[in-house]
Amino acid sequence: MGEFNHRKYRSTPVISIADRQWPNNTISATPQWCSVDLRDGNQALVEPMNVQQKLRMWDLLVKLGFTQIEVGFPAASQPDFDFVRALIDGDRIPENVVVQVLTQAREELIARSYEALKGAKNAIIHVYNSTSPVQRERVFGLDKQGITNIAVQGAKWVKDYAIRQPETNWSFQYSPESFSSTEVEFAVEVSDAVIAEWRDSGNPIIINLPATVECASPNVFADQVEWFCRNTRYRKDITVSVHTHNDRGCGVAAGELAVMAGADRVEGTLLGNGERTGNMDIVTMAMNLYSQGVDPGLNLADMDEIIAVVEHCTAIPLHPRHPYAGELVFTAFSGSHQDAIRKCLSKQQADEPWQVAYLPIDPADLGRSYEAVIRINSQSGKGGVSWILENDFGLELPRWLQIDASRMVQARAEEISGEVTSAQIWDLFDAHYLQTSQNISIQNFSVSQDNTENAGQDLLSISYKNRRGISHLQGHGDGAISALANAWQQEFGDKIEVLDYREHALGSGTDSQAIAYVHLSINNQRYIGVAKHRDVISASLQAVLNAAEQAAESQAEAA
Repeated sequence: MGEFNHRKYRSTPVISIADRQWPNNTISATPQWCSVDLRDGNQALVEPMNVQQKLRMWDLLVKLGFTQIEVGFPAASQPDFDFVRALIDGDRIPENVVVQVLTQAREELIARSYEALKGAKNAIIHVYNSTSPVQRERVFGLDKQGITNIAVQGAKWVKDYAIRQPETNWSFQYSPESFSSTEVEFAVEVSDAVIAEWRDSGNPIIINLPATVECASPNVFADQVEWFCRNTRYRKDITVSVHTHNDRGCGVAAGELAVMAGADRVEGTLLGNGERTGNMDIVTMAMNLYSQGVDPGLNLADMDEIIAVVEHCTAIPLHPRHPYAGELVFTAFSGSHQDAIRKCLSKQQADEPWQVAYLPIDPADLGRSYEAVIRINSQSGKGGVSWILENDFGLELPRWLQIDASRMVQARAEEISGEVTSAQIWDLFDAHYLQTSQNISIQNFSVSQDNTENAGQDLLSISYKNRRGISHLQGHGDGAISALANAWQQEFGDKIEVLDYREHALGSGTDSQAIAYVHLSINNQRYIGVAKHRDVISASLQAVLNAAEQAAESQAEAA
């Protein structure tokens, strides 16, 4: 086992910017997005995408609204070359979409890249060379001037080959690779030398600043970007782009802070696929902007389609807690969370800003149903159970029934040591409350005005069947429920008090059923009766009988 020794590492140098501006900035407009799923994302896969997978990814990116897409490294890979040609020859590139290809600063590779792009209407040639001290000293064995010479010569070749293919609208992009590990003074120096070579061409220029390896906290990267933007001689002539990786788990944060620091453009991948721990996740960053009221410029409403395509093309399953997209990110198991969500959703108005506890955005915006928000396990409470029963089955439980039902469901969750599904919750509710009607059921009844000494009250005559046969009761009271409670008490001597009663329709229309909930005190013990029927009076009377039958069974067991 190797030694776990922090002393072998050094902290990344920080930049002294006394008047840094980015901490006071906010992102009020979306940056330009460039997807690199088909190049950087593809090269990171154990099994790179085949042609059909690439085309499926391409179609998704176009559908989502990307107008800049890096499609490959055609000079280094024949499959990449063939794919670029398939897009162009197959007329699959929309008028508003610009394709981008990557190349090293070598003439034969640059020439091959232009060959791949022949016939494209709009294209970006993205050239790079490494600039960090470790790359200069240990990989290339060159000093700063030697590295600058490579970059400038590459820029010249890029410009010269563009002149030979004037039918394409070219943009030039340069990356001082390993920018995050390069001295900012040198990053500006080499980039300015490239810009100076390109300025007279009239072609748009992009300087892309990569955190090729994320080696410091996001604020350090933001300082680097701000320093670059403030010190390049050509800020007004260029688009500043960033390309962050996720080695420290902060790729999205670095991307956002870089935009606050002056970046105009962001490269990344859908759901963060990329080398090592991944590229900057454009879905997450775009949704972060969306959650702050900023139009992200991408349509991410069908999140399930995005996940399906990315998983198919990359063979990498999505983590269930992945921001915004994961299966469980809008799911609450905690009882207190469920209760807060349920209450907030009941008060949320369509014409007001989103204000729901524990849900930073409306799950419906991403094609997620509210039914998936609350799921039940042993940590759940009454709010979650009542939410499931209300939203899946139309039951509007009073608080006392929420508490009783949640105890039953929680006991089941503890018994199975796992999640209780919506269907299982309904089966438990049905067995515990509604199936009591199989043991005691109304045969017939009538309600009329009492014309005896109890004038003004209702007179109830009812026949019901239970395990002991058919019984007949008659009583009076203020309403049918009260009359039945009084009749039962007179017949059996039980002390009955109606503590609460609720009823509502299940669904709408003439054929909808009613459901009734009654909370009774019988001989100082509390019982709950639930029943449903075509009419509300039948449901109410059956609910009382169900509660009374529970009491009778409890007394029999006690005896």
